[in-house]
Amino acid sequence: QVQLVESGGGLVQPGGSLRLSCVMSGFTLRYYQIGWFRQAPGKEREGVACISSSDISTDYTDSVKGRFTISRDDLKRTVYLQMNSLKPEDTAVYYCAADLKYGGGCHTDIPEYDYWGQGTQVTVSS
Repeated sequence: QVQLVESGGGLVQPGGSLRLSCVMSGFTLRYYQIGWFRQAPGKEREGVACISSSDISTDYTDSVKGRFTISRDDLKRTVYLQMNSLKPEDTAVYYCAADLKYGGGCHTDIPEYDYWGQGTQVTVSS
């Protein structure tokens, strides 16, 4: 049974930090690229960051570059999203997802992703 379980969301003040975790099971992780996505109320889901299966390549949407860092620990079957200097516009439900793609770079093309978590709420507000 495939499972992706996010955690680490919450309420944080502007300028603060959070680290999201995504624990995955039920599939051979090393063959999958992993992405973080978010969806704010009234907006479409968007790609935030991705990391390749080889852990060599990462990519970020422009609005989070320099503030967010994605990483993976395949032994722990966990992918992380470190979020620093948070802004109110980062408020959204954050999802992790897995796409069967071995090698090469990564992407956040939503229809290509095979498995999704249930999401964790991040609220940035004073």
